[in-house]
Amino acid sequence: MLFGFDISSMSGVVGTQRYQDYFNHPSSSLQGGIVASMSAGSFCGALLAGPLGDKISRRRTIMLAASIWIVGSIIQCASVNVAMLIVGRVINGVAVGLASMMVPVYQAEIAPKNIRGRIVSLQQWAITWGILIQYFIQYGCSFIESNAAFRIPWGIQVVPGLILLAGISFFPFSPRWLADKGRWDEALEVLANLRADGNKNDPAVQAEYKEIEDAVNFDRTLAARSYRELFRKPAVRRVFLGMSLQSWSQLTGMNVAMYYIVFIFQGAGITGQTANLQASSIQYVLNVVMTIPAILFIDRWGRRPVLLIGSTFMALWLFLIGGLMGRFGGPTTLTDNKTTTWAIQNNDPASHAVIACSYLFVCSFAISWGPVSWTYPAEIYPMRIRSKAVSLSTASNWAFNFALAYAVPPLLQSIQYRTYFIFAAFCVAMTIHVFFMFPETKGRTLEEMDELFNSDVPAWKTRSLPASHLDRDIEELKLNQEHTQNKLENSVSNESNPEDHVRPDDLSVPPQGVQKMEQAPGEKTELEHA
Repeated sequence: MLFGFDISSMSGVVGTQRYQDYFNHPSSSLQGGIVASMSAGSFCGALLAGPLGDKISRRRTIMLAASIWIVGSIIQCASVNVAMLIVGRVINGVAVGLASMMVPVYQAEIAPKNIRGRIVSLQQWAITWGILIQYFIQYGCSFIESNAAFRIPWGIQVVPGLILLAGISFFPFSPRWLADKGRWDEALEVLANLRADGNKNDPAVQAEYKEIEDAVNFDRTLAARSYRELFRKPAVRRVFLGMSLQSWSQLTGMNVAMYYIVFIFQGAGITGQTANLQASSIQYVLNVVMTIPAILFIDRWGRRPVLLIGSTFMALWLFLIGGLMGRFGGPTTLTDNKTTTWAIQNNDPASHAVIACSYLFVCSFAISWGPVSWTYPAEIYPMRIRSKAVSLSTASNWAFNFALAYAVPPLLQSIQYRTYFIFAAFCVAMTIHVFFMFPETKGRTLEEMDELFNSDVPAWKTRSLPASHLDRDIEELKLNQEHTQNKLENSVSNESNPEDHVRPDDLSVPPQGVQKMEQAPGEKTELEHA
């Protein structure tokens, strides 16, 4: 939600007369720099989040992000010039970079495999809510005849930071982070609370615990955990996929639309502050609503189909927007906005068509690349490099966010409607890339990703691979516990010798296929010494 608040904190302000007058009508280049300053801070925050998440935990990193966000929001609200505004946005950006990198990792590590996509997608839904709430706050404040019209929306940003800071303190540590630190008892306890209401002997808990134990022990035999390992085989392929997916997400042009939506609708011929804000608000509502189907069905549809269909439709709408504006638009000069130099004038059908395509573009992104671009990178890496690898992929997101936020106003000013053709071409390129390079990760545990990515199966055939091993392990454990329970009941009913009785504690002992699960907490000292 912090990310969403910050995106929308400028979109409803940049076109208002009070903002333009107070900050001396910033040029398109300066306005691009103001908007991009948040992305620059987010880039740095994302890189810092990797080592911080490994050292102080996922949860504490998120708490740190919330604290930094509060400070940045206060500075932004109190800004008296452009320099102070940029400083506040950079600090806010650091917080957003920390949170946007660490939240998906934390969600992926605590979520069951069958709903992991749904859980991680909630981050994108929170972003869309942040955008929507902040935008309507700005709409309400737009009627204020003073500088409070932009100070109030910036000051209210403190509220979600306080809520996050207070709320995250009630959440558990990641069980995988605890296991990686050798805190096996705590890891098992958290896993049991998350999966089985505290029952440590539940088959699902035991099977997943064993997978985590095996993965952590295997990672320790490899020893290396530096950034250098990320660019060596076999990790480099997955690192590249995560970075490219986040980069493509920005190159769809969606966040550009969120930042500069006022300029886009001015180009479509929508004039007047009230009309512009009302037309823009529909786009934000659609962004929230159309993210819901992705949350509900991402674990049923899979990642690949959602990405492929989404980028195909986004390319279509962008080509149509550029074509309509090129065919029916013309040069224009707006006294209150030097960025918009090409607009559709006195042609309501063409203007309405551009707006409709903009809405359809938002819907296509919200149901596809919006949630999946956060889910996929958080689930494809092994534990030993997950935090650092996701930090690189998130940093890639923010690097392109920065470049586009800075470059788009001059592009709209110089090449006008042709800007949309550039983003449409990017959408075509990302469709091809996803089809040939991105395996399907639906329904697999985090610990099974090594097997998936190390196989020789082409990406477009990975949907047909066998189901998760975890399901088989759970069924085997259930059968073993039932067999042991029956043996216990029979021995008691036959009044056999006490030596033949099966102790109730033996019910948690796993079968032949999954060995020594219950002994893991007791092996803590040996693992720590290792």
